[in-house]
Amino acid sequence: MARIAGIDLPKNKRGVIGLTYIYGIGLSSSKKILAKAGIDENVKVNDWNDDQLAAIRGIINEIKVEGALRSEVQLNIKRLMDIGCYRGVRHRLGLPLRGQQTQTNCRTRKGKRKTVANKKKATK
Repeated sequence: MARIAGIDLPKNKRGVIGLTYIYGIGLSSSKKILAKAGIDENVKVNDWNDDQLAAIRGIINEIKVEGALRSEVQLNIKRLMDIGCYRGVRHRLGLPLRGQQTQTNCRTRKGKRKTVANKKKATK
């Protein structure tokens, strides 16, 4: 089983797809990593030998992935919230940041609907 950057890569996937299971590595990054390591991207993960795994690990150690990248992203969001800029305020309120409409959509960001009851009419 291939374990890179603390992640168990799926054995039955192609190498180029298997590397994308690591946070911070997408399809284009995985293609570049495999090209730099001299490995064909169609070879499955379980067919990699120890030398190929070591080469991939060495290349990935140069890139910021997983925990370090997650913490950097969280610190960037926290910084935006602390300085009180528009994006930081939107993060704080749990609303979309990039200009999407919010009256009818953005349920993913706002969460489940919170129904507000009507006022009762006073009886005479």
